[in-house]
Amino acid sequence: MSGTSLDGVDIAFCRFSGDFNNLRWTIQAAETIPYSDHWKSRLSTAQDLSGPELTKLDFEYGHLLGKLAHSFLARHHLNPDFLASHGHTIFHQPDQGYTLQIGHGGAIATETKLKVVNDFRSPDVALGGQGAPLVPIGDRLLFGDYTACLNLGGFSNISYESKGERRAFDICPVNIVLNHFARQLGYAFDKDGRIAATGKINTRLLDKLNTLDFYRQPPPKSLGREWLANNIFPIIDAFEIEVPDILRTLTEHIARQIHESSRDMLPGKMLITGGGAENVFLVSRIKAYTNHNIVIPEKKLVHFKEALIFALLGYLRLENRANTLASVTGASRDSSGGCIYEA
Repeated sequence: MSGTSLDGVDIAFCRFSGDFNNLRWTIQAAETIPYSDHWKSRLSTAQDLSGPELTKLDFEYGHLLGKLAHSFLARHHLNPDFLASHGHTIFHQPDQGYTLQIGHGGAIATETKLKVVNDFRSPDVALGGQGAPLVPIGDRLLFGDYTACLNLGGFSNISYESKGERRAFDICPVNIVLNHFARQLGYAFDKDGRIAATGKINTRLLDKLNTLDFYRQPPPKSLGREWLANNIFPIIDAFEIEVPDILRTLTEHIARQIHESSRDMLPGKMLITGGGAENVFLVSRIKAYTNHNIVIPEKKLVHFKEALIFALLGYLRLENRANTLASVTGASRDSSGGCIYEA
């Protein structure tokens, strides 16, 4: 896994057992391997490359992922059946019929000598869907005891059952914007939300953010970097306020949008994972709004739940079972997404 916040590459070795109505899972080893400054720069500017340059990066990044995975497996003395790779999202414009996650599967297979499943989103987009979120099938199969599963990653998204169908959608940006402004103060991120906690809410900015058109749209819906560039950043940049006040206002905005997205659900247990689950101040603001019982699991699941579920998506693809739900993405039908590359 590689998320929009560019923290690094998440690698998890997972085992599944039992039948598909009662799947059991373990994460036996997991690491986040930080990106070098070189790769952070290349990935953060990839959207500006020409076609040939982007194609070259696709292969080079695939070789990088393959080498990182090979080293991880060697360190932990592991021998998996296959490798599932989300890749790194460069473009996500499902309403215009395309999405792009780089990290070529053939290059990964060459480096690891393993069967590789990747490019999970494209088939759903071709079927008229959002290509996101993809995690809800895993929420249903692995975490069905929870009323809702909330991910606080680069963007927040939520997943829950409604009238026998899985529903899920992106809610709002989280770490991708919080980290952006923390970096302006020289920090990679705002640890525990401490800087945000010192700031003051700018009510005019908060109102502007909360009235963005996206929040009034019904699901299915998903977010990408392009939406941020066209909406969030121009609004914030128009306000000449200090970074702590921006972070405080954004934190309140995130908590409020999560509340709005879950207010019609019956109260129950809400599982929160993703890097934002360790933002103590943000979680406290979410708790202040919600009537759900917030559950934050042990650290390994907080950080590697998405990697676990993409391993599951690869497993489902190799078994030719549906791993993408039309009820979530708005596609014309469920599908089994992912390209398969033999070693």
